[in-house]
Amino acid sequence: MKLDKGPQRTGLVRRRMAVSATTVLLGVTTALGSGLTTEAYAETSSAPTGIVLGVGANASQRVVSWYTPTDSAQVVQVAPTSALVAGEFPANAVTFPATVAANSVNGGYNGHATIDSLRTNTTYSYRVGSQDGWSPTYSFKTQEFKGDFDFLFYGDPQIGASGNVDKDGAGWKDTLDVSLAANPNAELLVSGGDQVEHANAETQWNAFLAPDKLRQYPWAATIGNHDVGGKAYEQHFWTPNTDRSAPYYNGSSATRSGGNYWYTYKDVLFIDLNSNAYSNGADAAHVEYVSDVIENHGADAKYTVLVYHHAIYSPAAHANDSDNKQRRQDFPTAFSKLGVDLVLQGHDHAYSRSYVLKNGKKSHPGEQPGAAQVAQGPGGVIYVTANSASGSKYYDLTAPDTSKDPDFGPDPLNPKSHWANSVENQEHVRTYVKVQVRDNKLVVENLRSGTCVAPNAAVELNKVKWCGPDSGTGPAQPVGSPVDRVVIHPYRGKGWTQRADVATTAPGTSDWLQ
Repeated sequence: MKLDKGPQRTGLVRRRMAVSATTVLLGVTTALGSGLTTEAYAETSSAPTGIVLGVGANASQRVVSWYTPTDSAQVVQVAPTSALVAGEFPANAVTFPATVAANSVNGGYNGHATIDSLRTNTTYSYRVGSQDGWSPTYSFKTQEFKGDFDFLFYGDPQIGASGNVDKDGAGWKDTLDVSLAANPNAELLVSGGDQVEHANAETQWNAFLAPDKLRQYPWAATIGNHDVGGKAYEQHFWTPNTDRSAPYYNGSSATRSGGNYWYTYKDVLFIDLNSNAYSNGADAAHVEYVSDVIENHGADAKYTVLVYHHAIYSPAAHANDSDNKQRRQDFPTAFSKLGVDLVLQGHDHAYSRSYVLKNGKKSHPGEQPGAAQVAQGPGGVIYVTANSASGSKYYDLTAPDTSKDPDFGPDPLNPKSHWANSVENQEHVRTYVKVQVRDNKLVVENLRSGTCVAPNAAVELNKVKWCGPDSGTGPAQPVGSPVDRVVIHPYRGKGWTQRADVATTAPGTSDWLQ
């Protein structure tokens, strides 16, 4: 594999202050502050813009990306927040040099730098730029680097899809605010792709990046089909352990963004695929990539989570797209054999949660629709499709149509849904997915982040005809209320037995217990 490991550091030389990174970042323990903050600053014409905090290769790293108008030495300056005095960085703050490159979309330049050697349970402050112009000061906090954690998964903000960038941006910001107010200790924000409607429309990127939450919590970017048609995605996001080989691009690497990447966060191995690349043998290349990453790094994790844009068990408009029908043939058996636990997807702007699937078939015949607890068993995989996080666009659920795909017909237990999906939902309200990672289980919840009132661009602009549960016949449920919740009990190898209180089978059926 051709790996691009991210911004390269040649030592903490460029504009470094008096002490080393090890002294500041590893040698100081700081209690968590009362919250994450943005400090005031004196803006200059050379100050960086478009700043976003990204995920690093592991829990002790963060990647910062930004745009800058000048081709000059750029750095990220970092210090424990407790060391700042009246908002000023101490003399011994550490700087991490950036890789700066020409911005091919709208002129200027873009910068990326990796912060590493972070300590656990510490709040850090940072700013980017140089003495010629600094950004505002932002902060983020680390937690333990092992053990339980929560992360949040967001489907298709697709800013600009409604035709009104401001309304889309307002819905996106509100979802971030709502979800992080409810889950302030969430450690990752994971993308389902399609950050914007048009890949190189910087007004849309500006609206997407406007919320300060994206500078306070690490964003694990995923490339969607609306992001792939230009270089802005790669200029805004630098991802760790990235392989930009030809099979993982859709089209010319000179004009489009792409690549597959992976990272470990605590006990989870995350693998992110560019599902826009699917023809000419790319699916086989993706499978080989996943296999190689799991072979080399899977032993370091308890769970494997795949993330990509195109939901193969789509519940709505994209259910029978030709590329999805192909992926349904290419991916499921491989993912089962590789021991994947959870697959997170976007693209269809509606929510679904699959049954436990093994080799592309329902693993446990007795599993009931909407079961609150499920057991994976060997080779069992759960597939989740996220609804819109911004309200810019929703797709209505589609009825299973065997004339379009005989292998994606109705569920015998719930004929209005596709056979693979335990839950399908569309209420035309914004939602997000919360995943709790625990030693002996994964908990997946789809939670409402909005109602039928503003901000909800598709409803406000009459892009949809109804809003609320049961095709609008029921009243909108409150923000924070669950659409779906499932506890997933993982397979732990030979000799494993399912807990007696997990009722996923019909009475009298237990043949699937291991």
